[in-house]
Amino acid sequence: MIKEEKQKIIESLAEKLDNSDYFYLTDISDLNSEATTKLRRLCFKKDVKLQVVKNTLLKKAMEKTNKNFESLYETLIGHTSIMFAEAGNIPGKLIKEFRKTSEKPIIKGAYVEEMTYIGDDQLEFLSSIKSKNELIGDIIGLLQSPAKNVISALQSGGGKLAGILKTLSEKPE
Repeated sequence: MIKEEKQKIIESLAEKLDNSDYFYLTDISDLNSEATTKLRRLCFKKDVKLQVVKNTLLKKAMEKTNKNFESLYETLIGHTSIMFAEAGNIPGKLIKEFRKTSEKPIIKGAYVEEMTYIGDDQLEFLSSIKSKNELIGDIIGLLQSPAKNVISALQSGGGKLAGILKTLSEKPE
C-alpha cells in the first residue's frame, strides 16, 4: 500500500471516529468465509458498520481525532475489526447473538459515550446498556405513571365521592 492510500484510510477512519460516539474493537480472525458473511449480514441488518483495519493505521487515526483513545491503544494487537453503531448496546447484542453459533467475534475494547471498556468480559454489561431513546422512554413512562394514578383515582373515586355526598345530604340533621 502506498503512502497516499494509507493517508486516505487514516483520514477516513479519523473522521468516522470523530463522528461516532459508539464503536467496538473486535477480533474476527479465524472465522471462515461463511461465518464472516453471516456476521456481515447481521451487521447490515442491525445497521452496524463492520470494517477490518490495520492496527497501525487505526492508532494513527485515533491520534488525529479530538477524543482521547489512549486506553484503547493496548488492544491494538493482532487482528482488529471495528464496529460502528448508532447506539451503544447494538454491537454488544449483535455479538452476543452471533456467539450462539461461533466463538468469535471477541471484544477487545469498546468506546461508548466517552467511556472505554477493555476486554471480552465486558460483553454482558455492554449488551445491557440502554440507548438514549430507551432511557428517554423510561423517563417518560416514570413521569406519566403518577399522573395516570391520580387520574384513575379521581375517575374511580368520583362515583364514590358523589355517593357519599348524596348520602350525607339525604341524612337528617
